[in-house]
Amino acid sequence: MHMATSIEVDTQDREYTRRLVRMQRVWWKRWLDVQAPYRRNLLQLQPGLTLEVGCGIGRNLRHLGGNGVGVDRNHYSVLAAREWGLRAYTPDEFHGSEWDHPARFDSLLLSHVAEHMHRGQLLSLLREHLGYVRSGGQLILITPQEVGFRSDPTHVEFMDTATLRSVADELGLLPVRDYSHPFPRAFGRVFIYNQFVSVSRKP
Repeated sequence: MHMATSIEVDTQDREYTRRLVRMQRVWWKRWLDVQAPYRRNLLQLQPGLTLEVGCGIGRNLRHLGGNGVGVDRNHYSVLAAREWGLRAYTPDEFHGSEWDHPARFDSLLLSHVAEHMHRGQLLSLLREHLGYVRSGGQLILITPQEVGFRSDPTHVEFMDTATLRSVADELGLLPVRDYSHPFPRAFGRVFIYNQFVSVSRKP
């Protein structure tokens, strides 16, 4: 149950970006502002200047209102984010940029990224980027619950709050809060957009 059985779409190709753009442009999502509770949740965490790894086409960067920098391996997604006027880079572009400095950011955000890899890969990715977070800054991890996990063939490993907390503990981070959003945990088995949120603090 915790493993996707096939990978039909590469998260680094053009079609993956097109899929993200199509999903965001659905008229009823814009009309109802379905992102409002997720935007409010992120801002309530008071992330400050945020480095988002796996920023995709920039949905969370837009939520942050210009107070964020995104990195993504998908060149097409980075270009799409830039079309919104957002600061987004491929990893190669980020290295050597004005943002490539230790302790430059208040928070490190991975939203719907961890489930695209195995636990060991997640640890490596976080170790690579935690140096960009200041002492006292935050790590914010957001992952889908059951229905959301099954909805995307590129998802690899189910990452619940227990798994996310164990990863943060292994990295020596301090627990702040683990919770289900926007609805209680039971909704994750029927509501595709319910998600786990795990917040930790860097000593």
